[in-house]
Amino acid sequence: MGHGSLRIYFIDLIYIDIDIYDVDYNQGIHIFMEERKRPPEALHAWLIMLKAWRSMSGYLLPSLLEEGLGESDFRVLEVLLHKGPMPVNAIGPKVHLNPGSVSVAVDRLYKKGFVSRVECSEDRRVRTVSLTEKGRQMFVPLFRRHTALIKRAFQNVSLEELQQLELVLKKIGKRAESLAEEEGRSQQA
Repeated sequence: MGHGSLRIYFIDLIYIDIDIYDVDYNQGIHIFMEERKRPPEALHAWLIMLKAWRSMSGYLLPSLLEEGLGESDFRVLEVLLHKGPMPVNAIGPKVHLNPGSVSVAVDRLYKKGFVSRVECSEDRRVRTVSLTEKGRQMFVPLFRRHTALIKRAFQNVSLEELQQLELVLKKIGKRAESLAEEEGRSQQA
């Protein structure tokens, strides 16, 4: 090449492809690494799962943003719709958010009139969050649209494939959870 400096500008971890770009002459060279240097199958599956998650999120998020909601807002509203009123500290574990993120989401939803907060008479530190009628009127149709979008994305997947996917993902999730618990115990010892 010999024309100016070279820099790596793109690495696709799924195929471990490296694109090298000659800045001065605007020429691209694509190098494929041999098949034996591909990532292990588990890593490859993980990366595909991440790409699928990102694609689904990119497909579903715009409908939430149209309503002025973020993903954490949606999760909080969804759990309140399906589980009913609950203390702020009980919401986080159900929607996989830390306490600070839950409080911020609840504050945003409260300011919009979508949820109410009521302090416990015995312990003022405890606040129960409920979906308001305004919140329900906004969220129920949104949740139905969200569900329809998910069904549309899975339209070409057979029932058998869905069941296999669920089994595999549950198996991976339980194993990862078990390993995390083991690691937590070994770090405490």
